Amino acid sequence: MTWEPLSTSEEMRAAEAAYPGPTLELMERAGKGVADEILARYPEARRVAVWCGTGANGGDGLVVAAELLRAGREPAVRLLGPEEKVSGDAAAVLARAKEVGVPFAEEHGAADLAVDALFGTGFSGKPRPDAERAILELNEGSVPVVSVDLPSGVDASTGKVTGVAVEADVTVTFHTPKVGHAVAPGRFHAGEVVVVDIGLAEARTRIRRATAGILALVPRRTERDNKYTAGSVLVVGGSRGLTGAPSLTSEAALRAGAGIVTACVPASLNLVLEQRLVEVMTRPCPDEDGALVPDAADEILVAAERAGAVALGPGLGRTDGTRALVGFLLDRLDRPVVLDADGLWALAGHLDWVFSRDAPTVLTPHAGELARLLGRSSAWVAANRLDAVQSGADDTGAVVLLKGADTLVAAPGRSSRVADLGNPGLATAGSGDVLTGVVAAFLAKGLEGSLAATAAAAACGAASWIAAERHGQAGMIARDVVEALSPALSA
Repeated sequence: MTWEPLSTSEEMRAAEAAYPGPTLELMERAGKGVADEILARYPEARRVAVWCGTGANGGDGLVVAAELLRAGREPAVRLLGPEEKVSGDAAAVLARAKEVGVPFAEEHGAADLAVDALFGTGFSGKPRPDAERAILELNEGSVPVVSVDLPSGVDASTGKVTGVAVEADVTVTFHTPKVGHAVAPGRFHAGEVVVVDIGLAEARTRIRRATAGILALVPRRTERDNKYTAGSVLVVGGSRGLTGAPSLTSEAALRAGAGIVTACVPASLNLVLEQRLVEVMTRPCPDEDGALVPDAADEILVAAERAGAVALGPGLGRTDGTRALVGFLLDRLDRPVVLDADGLWALAGHLDWVFSRDAPTVLTPHAGELARLLGRSSAWVAANRLDAVQSGADDTGAVVLLKGADTLVAAPGRSSRVADLGNPGLATAGSGDVLTGVVAAFLAKGLEGSLAATAAAAACGAASWIAAERHGQAGMIARDVVEALSPALSA
């Protein structure tokens, strides 16, 4: 499997509407699935506080309470709102819960576990004051929290958290994971996500998450290949104090399967790069005070003639000269370009440089870099990651890879993809330079821009786990990931 579906609220409503049987069956299966998970995961939890809203999610919670009572646990339900507001299937399970003797309480006493069934996939916006107080009380408790379908306060379709949201230890969801489980900030509230099958038809969703299976789409070297047909990459970067960045990008491109890599670097730093890079050919280019200047363009364009893709920006430096060089190269290069780091700095205020290109372009910003390109704040990007990455793609006409735990990839006019296979060890200096090299290698191998970016994020994610096994996550460095790329792609 290459992709995993991530449902939105609308897609879940459509899936439930297509179910041929009574929808009450779905609620009963959902609640039983949550209860089964609680019984298996928390065998010592006797007293369970169940917080229920008045909608369908609350109905799921009422089924949970009844199932826990039947299993010999001691649930207590706190209904957030008057009973007369409970309708439909939720009203039916409310009546049943009362019939079997599920206790209801105005306030919760001591508990070993809390169940959050306040809001589900239909929620968006900011919780009302009474719901906000309930969420804060849940978060301030000292017991584990299991959320039903989604942590209350998280938008299922976007991952947005406008007000407060439950901090769950476990989220038990139904049919498929939701976008809000995968995309930050929602993903940081969900804890471990468990998916329960409730009998709906196979999901077809607009937003999907890459699995490790995507790596099978990356062309491997064959007997017919030579170093150029395996993928030729040109790296343009480096400046005084920043020779590590192009080195990591170049080595990552090789470890990702490129057959040959050339690095165009400042002439005054060429000896440093030659000593660092054994398998990479360096090409000294005109510079001033250790930074490339516009006069370097001719040398770079000649070197690009045999390249399948160009990585532009790692360690390039931030001067008027490097900005002019980036603009000139983007106008002249007729092959795929991945633009990162100082290349993105140069692009700010000049998005037309990318939009006017005929050849594919991939941008790989972190939140701060994307904010600068869009003229927004980093806080806005962090809170609206799906909107931000799609805006970046639409405004530049390029594929945009927004880095983060929930790495997102968007192309103009197309739905985003999530590539979140990595571990926290990737939060280290240089990991972005490694990613740039992998994207460049995959572009050089002929992958379309969106697929190259998504597969590159997945490859770095897979490599991060191999690196963690070898070195541990706590002190992982970017070179550990570079070394692990070949094993990750050879599996």
